[in-house]
Amino acid sequence: MRFFKRYFVTGLLIWIPLVITVWVLALLVNTLESFVPVFLSPQSLFGVHIPGFQLVLVLVVVLVTGLLGANFIGRALLSRWETLLGRIPLVRSIYNSVKQVSDTVLAPDGQAFREAVLVQYPRRGSWTIAFLTGIPGGEIASRLGEGDYISVYVPTTPNPTSGFLLMMPRGDVQVLDMTVDAALKYIVSMGVVVPGPARNHVPTGLLLEHSVPRRESVSGDAAPASDENHHPVDEPPER
Repeated sequence: MRFFKRYFVTGLLIWIPLVITVWVLALLVNTLESFVPVFLSPQSLFGVHIPGFQLVLVLVVVLVTGLLGANFIGRALLSRWETLLGRIPLVRSIYNSVKQVSDTVLAPDGQAFREAVLVQYPRRGSWTIAFLTGIPGGEIASRLGEGDYISVYVPTTPNPTSGFLLMMPRGDVQVLDMTVDAALKYIVSMGVVVPGPARNHVPTGLLLEHSVPRRESVSGDAAPASDENHHPVDEPPER
């Protein structure tokens, strides 16, 4: 029985990542292909089924759109299109919100989700991984008062697509040397997949003027001390 269990578990460890990877890719391909109109399907154009044809078509359309949007004529057409959408009440709200988020996250020079940090949440002395998203502005910044604040996103585990937005003093945030990918793996695996060796850390623009060595405060001072009862893991508290 022990022999059977050992090799069965070994087989599961081999197949589970493969099956999940194929399932996610198939879901992504099917989702993209669902946007292609029926009259552009290979059955309608050529009378035969060509696997992956609709996916390639979607990628080509996205690429051509990007090429057009990078020149003067394309930007002018895009501006007219956005003006038209801006006149439709419900569509305007949804489109503008999605566009602002996508521009912030996907822009090559964007700084959102480019940095993994360590914050104390939900209470002092309890640490969690978060991602730098920006700097509070407008009314929020004025309500926060004096001080240097940054916005961080604290994801939940194992589903990092949900989480909490926190606005914290810059000095309460510790910049991690791990990459964003390594931090996501650590979160999704619920702490099982331990990140590898630290990389050579290059802070983003939001933290550049306050960059510090690993495990030090972002503001350049020592990391904020937690409660008096908090002790390093390798040094048990004195009794």
